[in-house]
Amino acid sequence: MEILGFIAAMLIGLSLGLIGGGGSILTVPVLVYLLGLSPVISTAYSLFIVGLTSLVGSYKFYQKGLVSLKTAVVFGLPSIVAVYLTRRYLVPAIPGNLFSVGDFMVTKGVLLMLLFAGLMVFASISMIKKKKEVPAEPADAVDENMDTDSAIKHTDLKEVHPEPKFNYGGILAEGLVVGTLTGLVGAGGGFLIIPALVLFSKLDMKMAVGTSLLIIAVKSLFGFVGDIFNYEIDWMFLAIFSTISISGIFIGSFLSTRIHADKLKTSFGWFVLVMGIYIIIKEVFFA
Repeated sequence: MEILGFIAAMLIGLSLGLIGGGGSILTVPVLVYLLGLSPVISTAYSLFIVGLTSLVGSYKFYQKGLVSLKTAVVFGLPSIVAVYLTRRYLVPAIPGNLFSVGDFMVTKGVLLMLLFAGLMVFASISMIKKKKEVPAEPADAVDENMDTDSAIKHTDLKEVHPEPKFNYGGILAEGLVVGTLTGLVGAGGGFLIIPALVLFSKLDMKMAVGTSLLIIAVKSLFGFVGDIFNYEIDWMFLAIFSTISISGIFIGSFLSTRIHADKLKTSFGWFVLVMGIYIIIKEVFFA
């Protein structure tokens, strides 16, 4: 099972490199079901792994001028505060046994896994759903289904991106919600952040994807800092798992030039949906 877990770490990185996102949603299930870690420590480790891999991905966008640092700060600050407080105080404060329904006991671990499974279902829908083509910009159109390398290749380095215009109320609310959710389940929440950046900051899709990766990286790593005070961390395990995952990103990025990313993302979305439903069934009926 450990061997399968580390093979899955490579697959997580491969999916990130091939389709530009989504792979991190599998980190917690891999840690729990293949490597036998508890749900609580798995969400903590996932924050570190997701943060580090997202940081690598964001750097590729930053090199092409596709990261709005101002937007990352404005959106990221409330998200960072929320994820840190959630990991430092909220998660440890959740009782081990919450309530029972007949013979079924809802524990902290079950609650976190059900929340995570719900997030997987919503994320899978965003990956499966087809994006509408924009006829006016056939040469430059880049959407969420485009992988990282394809997005960068479609970018004109001389292109001037307009200054972001912030809806501060919307950004604050979204940042707090995403940060809290990230803190609870240990996932990046890019499928929530990217639409928020487009809606509340008026970024185009290319800038939103790159900026989202930076926000995910920073808030995830800050959230993990909150866990250092609460749990004993196996740094060697994290280093090995993260290194394998990051190597998968580079392999996936290389393969992405030879594989159609849209079909991959849709197929991966269906896989994530099945996994989410499986986790719900397992935790409710076979826990």
